[in-house]
Amino acid sequence: MPQIILFLIIVGVAWFGYRKFIADAEKLARQREQVRREKETGSQGTLVKDPVTGEYRLKKPE
Repeated sequence: MPQIILFLIIVGVAWFGYRKFIADAEKLARQREQVRREKETGSQGTLVKDPVTGEYRLKKPE
């Protein structure tokens, strides 16, 4: 019985690690795509509107 519990814990940790790896890879791919588009268009960042002041500022990296 303890072997089954240990096996389930290992499987759970592996599944969690896999999901974290996939999420990080997708985040990195989105960042790389944004950098590629910025280089392609010659821009130096993305502007976002501040809802409080109404001013536009450069988007902060995540």
